[in-house]
Amino acid sequence: MQRDNKVNLNRSFLAYALMLLVLLGATAARAAGDYSLSTGDLIRISVYDHPDLTTETRVSENGSILFPLIGEVPLGGMTAKEASGRIAKGLAAGGFIKAAQVNVVVLEFKGQEVSVLGYVNRPGKFPLQKSSKVTDILALAGGVVPSGADTVVLITNRSGKTERKEIDLLALFQSGSGALNLDIAHDDILYVAKEPRFYIYGEVQRAGAFRLEKDMSVVQALSVGGGLNLRGTQRGIRVMRRGADGAMQTFEVGLSDLLKPDDVIYVKESLF
Repeated sequence: MQRDNKVNLNRSFLAYALMLLVLLGATAARAAGDYSLSTGDLIRISVYDHPDLTTETRVSENGSILFPLIGEVPLGGMTAKEASGRIAKGLAAGGFIKAAQVNVVVLEFKGQEVSVLGYVNRPGKFPLQKSSKVTDILALAGGVVPSGADTVVLITNRSGKTERKEIDLLALFQSGSGALNLDIAHDDILYVAKEPRFYIYGEVQRAGAFRLEKDMSVVQALSVGGGLNLRGTQRGIRVMRRGADGAMQTFEVGLSDLLKPDDVIYVKESLF
């Protein structure tokens, strides 16, 4: 019972942490204040008290834009705030407007992106901001849905080398360790799988499929299924498990043995 309560608390903590992520990340996602301008981004530039200078343009392949009065301005790799400052300096240096109040807003993100797939609220491609972490990108995707796993897979391709890393979200939030909150780069993929499950049938109160928690034992799994019914016995409990070759294997287990994803537990009927 104590273990079950701990599991429920952990799940509640993770759900709360991910919800908090979404709330904190929503404003940042809309404003994209840390986003680095890149090729193809559509931006709107406005200058206070000079509506005739309002311009919508895309960042060119060489990272620059054309702006009235000052011509070509390199903005690639800058944030919107930095770009505003550069345009203001250009207007001042040319003797056009002193202390210009320039505002740059990103209308379409076409530059650096990251893909989020699987069991999240809003799967898709999202703009990569400066110093983006795993939690930042999950916030942009609306967090993990209740039926999603407690882990996220990060697939990277750095210098032509593809790597796959699995991140324990519960450990990340509970420890607060920055080492687990990895950096995200352009074209990275985050994938959240469906929750791992196990199955129970035979002489139990509630047969069916249930969520498999980390380090869950046979006895804990049986308790999730409501325990044995009046005809069930703890002797000779069997588990069917798929091997590396894809074939199903059946073997007897003890109550303290740990389960693996997709295990099938069978509880026999007592002969006495």
